[in-house]
Amino acid sequence: MKGDPRQILKTHIQTERTTRLKEQNNEYVFEVDKRADKYAIKEAVEKAFKVKVDSVRTMIVPGKVKRLGRFEGKTPTWKKAVVRLKKAQVISMFENV
Repeated sequence: MKGDPRQILKTHIQTERTTRLKEQNNEYVFEVDKRADKYAIKEAVEKAFKVKVDSVRTMIVPGKVKRLGRFEGKTPTWKKAVVRLKKAQVISMFENV
């Protein structure tokens, strides 16, 4: 999957765990397109933020069953990517968050 990085990288995920990953391992977590592979994610991050990527780990997050009264539905399944940057590389956009 090649193309615009905005089609591959959907959003940055900011939680306590991802903040700890950023501080300890220089890793950033993104929600990505389900069809994107590791190579496309690596190229998209390098192109969008002008950094060098060391490694990419991906996982499929299954949707959850939700209820509203007697009606039951399911949230969509999505893909998450943990991107580790090389030493001394940083995405300045997410540093003050």
